[in-house]
Amino acid sequence: MKELRHDAVFGFVKPCIDVHTLGITTAMNLLRDCGYASVMADDEVARAVVDLRKINNFGLLVRWIDDQRITELGFSYRLDPAEACDYFCNMWYRLLDAGLTADRGGRLERIFFAGLPDACDLVRRELGDAVLTFRGDETPVETLRLLGVPESELPRDLIQTNPYDAMRHRFAEEFIASEKYRLCTPRDHYGYAECGTGDDSFVRRLEYCRSHRSLPIIRAHAGPYNPDRREALAEFDGWVRELARSRLLDVLSIGSSQLTQSAFGEDWHGRPNGGGVPVNSEAEYRAIAEAARPMLVRTYAGTKDVPALAAMHERTLNISWHALSFWWFCEIDGRGPNTVLENLREHIETIRYIASTGKPLEPNVPHHFAFRGADDATYVISAYLAAKTARKYGIRHLILQNMLNTPKYTWGVQDLAKGRTMLRLVRSLETPDFKVSLQTRAGLDYFAPDLEKAKVQLAEVTALMDDIEPDNPDSPEIIHVVSYSEAVRLATPPIIEESIRITLSALDEYRRLRREGRIADMSRDRDVADRESDLYDECREAIGLLERSFADLYTPEGLYRIFEQGFLPVPYMPDLHHRYPHATEWRTAIRNGGIKVVDDDGNVIRTARRYRMILDRQ
Repeated sequence: MKELRHDAVFGFVKPCIDVHTLGITTAMNLLRDCGYASVMADDEVARAVVDLRKINNFGLLVRWIDDQRITELGFSYRLDPAEACDYFCNMWYRLLDAGLTADRGGRLERIFFAGLPDACDLVRRELGDAVLTFRGDETPVETLRLLGVPESELPRDLIQTNPYDAMRHRFAEEFIASEKYRLCTPRDHYGYAECGTGDDSFVRRLEYCRSHRSLPIIRAHAGPYNPDRREALAEFDGWVRELARSRLLDVLSIGSSQLTQSAFGEDWHGRPNGGGVPVNSEAEYRAIAEAARPMLVRTYAGTKDVPALAAMHERTLNISWHALSFWWFCEIDGRGPNTVLENLREHIETIRYIASTGKPLEPNVPHHFAFRGADDATYVISAYLAAKTARKYGIRHLILQNMLNTPKYTWGVQDLAKGRTMLRLVRSLETPDFKVSLQTRAGLDYFAPDLEKAKVQLAEVTALMDDIEPDNPDSPEIIHVVSYSEAVRLATPPIIEESIRITLSALDEYRRLRREGRIADMSRDRDVADRESDLYDECREAIGLLERSFADLYTPEGLYRIFEQGFLPVPYMPDLHHRYPHATEWRTAIRNGGIKVVDDDGNVIRTARRYRMILDRQ
């Protein structure tokens, strides 16, 4: 395979209707760690590649390639496989005809495609071996090797393996091979009087399950893809009723569409939906809630008019808990029209409203920083800041989400250190009027497209969840079960139910093996304890420095300033309009299985030292 030129520049483009960017940012992160320049196409180019038959659109793509001096062009699309093949092959042929590929004298040394396995198969059928395809199950090292990165330039930390991860993998392989999970039956979660009524609530279910020792509460995300809105709603109604009959799922998360989140109640004619359940009226939400009984229901927050939509979710769904992303789902990630400051103001206004209802809040925060290259300390600190803000404005019950495997090449021992540190710091905020429930889940891009491998991975990550607090049989209180088909296709009810059975059965089996001394007891692992102690001290010192330096830290303005000034680094956030240069200026890299901020020579910069550097330049 031809190795990369030392001056290679990678360009990544995806059609605008596909909001998935995690795979691209991961690849960009890896390549930059190896010393290669990487750029993502702006919104204008993302819109153009949807229809390159328009000559102006093709010109935009070519100008971007020339201006950025791109030599390696990657295209990603993770929605409909037929559309993916059509978009990509049309781009391929036009670039070929225009003489832009290296074999015709152009600058593009190679063009590659990343998408669902079915899409990769269609592309290979059309173009053969001329195109390199990525199906999603490649390890980071495999990805870099396929892209031609020389062995001498591969990050040493990526090549190393960790014994704890190997142990969990062996456990998971044996467990899935045994098929014990097929015998899993529903747990006792429905015996309280209010269950399935209009007076049901997450707190009532939590109290019942805790008293009957039947935790965890299970949450899953569901929603079909269908371009016909009415057909999509009808299909989803069938899914919801099937899941309700299974009695395996406690909390149904509606996989609502981007238009539902950004344009609820508006005329959608001619606007791309981008996947998800296209709910567009209060009556449709009420119908979903009725079909879901005895499940509890939750859904995404809006990306504009956030307080009004939260109130609508209350009266139509009796929503189990609300979720807000604070800095995210706005202008900086293309998911909504709000500026970051407007978003923070709307979200804190919404928190006041949620507090008045007595419902819990889930800050959907730390993993969004991790998606964009933030270090492990920032992951923890951002969770603490969101939790303390929630408490300040009246929230009484916090759902603390911990997305593991983010990035997916993080070692398990580091995930444990992150999870324990975050939990320790956030629980330090608890009072008689403020309680915290841990919710764990697998990473968004964790699963392989090989479904049998993915089942093993689901059992592996379940073991990881249990090892955050291995001495606590009630932890985690909530598991967000990500279905094993995630990398291939949307999960249907049978796949969701099977994924829940795998999760619950793996949890029971792992605990049994620990009791019998047949697997390591991670509560006594020295490496994890040392990592946790170091990360806790680093985060506590940094939080103290922020609180002393910003009197208004837990306000929209304070939270905005620390983001804008670079205290919460997001080096792989596409800041196409250069609005947040300080947020993107810091470099991060994998070190000893975790993510650290490093200087130009690769040396780790401790968080408090970096904060002082920022404060000094003010």
